Amino acid sequence: MKEENRKYAQEAYELTSYAAKEIGSRLPGSDGEKKYADFMGDKLREIGIEPKQEEFAVSPRSSIGGLSYAGWSGVILSALAFFAINISSVWFGMAGLAVVTIIWLVFSCFFYKTWFDMFFPQEISQNTYGELVPEDGKYDYTIILSGHTDTSWCWRHSEHAYKYKDKPIIGMLATYGKVGFGAVCFFFIAIVSILMAAVYTGVYTGAQWANELIYRESFNNFLIAMHFLPIITAIGSLFVVMWGDPNPRNASRGAMDNATGCALSYEVIKYFKENPDKMPKNCRIVDCNIGSEEAGLRGSMFFAQEHKNDDLTKNAWNINIDSVADEGYFEVVIKDDWQGVRFDTDMEKMFKETFNELGIESKTNGCIHNPVGGCDSTPMTRAGIKSVTFAAQNPVLTYYYHTWRDMPERFSVDTVGDGFDVVLGVIDKIAKFQEEHGYNGPQKK
Repeated sequence: MKEENRKYAQEAYELTSYAAKEIGSRLPGSDGEKKYADFMGDKLREIGIEPKQEEFAVSPRSSIGGLSYAGWSGVILSALAFFAINISSVWFGMAGLAVVTIIWLVFSCFFYKTWFDMFFPQEISQNTYGELVPEDGKYDYTIILSGHTDTSWCWRHSEHAYKYKDKPIIGMLATYGKVGFGAVCFFFIAIVSILMAAVYTGVYTGAQWANELIYRESFNNFLIAMHFLPIITAIGSLFVVMWGDPNPRNASRGAMDNATGCALSYEVIKYFKENPDKMPKNCRIVDCNIGSEEAGLRGSMFFAQEHKNDDLTKNAWNINIDSVADEGYFEVVIKDDWQGVRFDTDMEKMFKETFNELGIESKTNGCIHNPVGGCDSTPMTRAGIKSVTFAAQNPVLTYYYHTWRDMPERFSVDTVGDGFDVVLGVIDKIAKFQEEHGYNGPQKK
């Protein structure tokens, strides 16, 4: 960390500590999230930037926050399977439940579609942002610094791995083992329900293949196995039920994920407010505190949709900062695999060059794909904004990721300060690129 920037790093760390310890958990649409958004708005007001707050409806449990519902579906299917062995018509109801659950899982929990939101209770979330414009009020492009204000429900299996914190391999195996076993059990009983419904549909309609199948020895052996297999699938499905703890008091405190992102975004805009001579030429800088990221990117989706026709998204660059705490894992996230969105390659190059210039070494070679879920760069990229996500986070599930153990004592001011230096370095490169090339749209190749 550059010593001249230490005061900004120290304050970012203090803001992170305040969020985790004084405000605490900030689930999507909760009072805690609202309190933190208001707090960050007040911080902008302190430096002479009037914040704007835009509210939107969110269904917190309609996406990944509701994964436990899939577990309950698996438990119900497992229980009904005992009846279905003797009452074949039960398979049809089971198949219906399985199909609905799988469709919801795939499109809402994996792909973050909003199709199912209307069926779940809604809360009010908000985006809070402030703009810093040049002294003459003229600008040609915008740099949006974003971090999300909300935190996740406690991932119970990850938290349980705390006892293996000194043996990370064992902790990882314990966490992934439970999750994997639960997923296999749910999909097994769900697919069996669908296939059995298809078989008995064939039987009732006189299909020859179905009538031949039910008299095969292998089919009868399978029915015998179904006298005990549902016990296993019920146990596995309970691991899915246990995955996200519904207790809001036990939710993540969100020091790393993502008070660091909000704090760094704020400190960078404060830096330029206090040092106007350092402001990029003809550039507007926006500090954007995004709500409900953990509920399926709902805040960034709303922001992109709300401003798709104004100059907030025109000729705009987005540095999305999400979790800057693990000193050995500085990286630029270049793609959300599940969302199928590749982020901007120009910005990717800028981050990698900045890591090298600052002498930052990374166990991930400074670059990762987001293998599951998604980050706020996805809606931004889809809106035509050049965007990547910057993180310093071990990409492997750990005891502090999405658990109440995500506290500031685990990381240092220096790591946060390195993140501050990185963002400033990338902004310098954006300014140089803008002067030389202008804006050429998101680069995804």
